[in-house]
Amino acid sequence: MTSSKPEDFAAELAALRDDVTKLTSSVSEFIRIHTAETTNTVFDAVDSARQKVSDTASKAQDRVAGASRDLETTIERNPAAAVLVAMVAGVFVGIVGGSLSRK
Repeated sequence: MTSSKPEDFAAELAALRDDVTKLTSSVSEFIRIHTAETTNTVFDAVDSARQKVSDTASKAQDRVAGASRDLETTIERNPAAAVLVAMVAGVFVGIVGGSLSRK
């Protein structure tokens, strides 16, 4: 059996404490760096999604505006047909609405 000197034990304990401190510092730095990277990735994804939604909404708005202009042009060219279509739609809504209210 080997005998350990108290000084050797104290030195080894001090070295172990130093190693634990360095390891704790390294793990903390690792977590800090990866947390920042993950946060940036999430923010980038949210910004990208926000931009895509904005672009889609803008395109939809442009399409609706274009359809509205086309409808307006068609009505100006054929006002009688527009009135006839509106009348047929009104009669249809009246029939469907009337039959629903009787039930």
